[in-house]
Amino acid sequence: MFVTFEGIDGSGKTTQAELLAAALAEDGRTVVATREPGGTELGERIRALLLGGAPVAPWAEAALFAAARAELVERVIYPALGDGADVVCDRYIDSSLAYQGIARDLGVDRVLELNLQATRGLLPNRTFLVLLDPAEAARRVHRSPDRIEAEGLQFQAAVDRAYRELAELFPNRITTVDGLQPAEELARIIRDELRQFS
Repeated sequence: MFVTFEGIDGSGKTTQAELLAAALAEDGRTVVATREPGGTELGERIRALLLGGAPVAPWAEAALFAAARAELVERVIYPALGDGADVVCDRYIDSSLAYQGIARDLGVDRVLELNLQATRGLLPNRTFLVLLDPAEAARRVHRSPDRIEAEGLQFQAAVDRAYRELAELFPNRITTVDGLQPAEELARIIRDELRQFS
């Protein structure tokens, strides 16, 4: 199965991705854990460009995310799924739909089309959207903000609204979970939800 985690920065999505990958591995499953942007040499270079301090035009941002995603699908995700592994990814297409498609107003349909081309139409079996109030999420980030985080609370609130809109648009794939739950309890809820796919 292919499982992705989404949410604004500080929501706890990375922790949940790590906990799920560890739990699946403990169950004896072969697991490939990865992240976006990144996960490949090219992807990590694009990550540095995207999250560094220099301004990036919205369509250039969307195209760079799609390029990193295309490389990740080609080099990591498709091969892993072909070998029968489970793939757990920290962010995927829904990040672009939320950040660029809605919050940057490029349009969900246009950004989705770009990314479906880049990934050969590969969508996750299940996406977990970790919801958390943007002010609370900002309090949890204990490092220097990257370029996108530095855009401030108003932009993070726009992304949060965008994610909630996506959950309504794609209810058969996106499951929302409460980021205020203790991490281990939330991980248990996610594992229970996934049992239908395993």
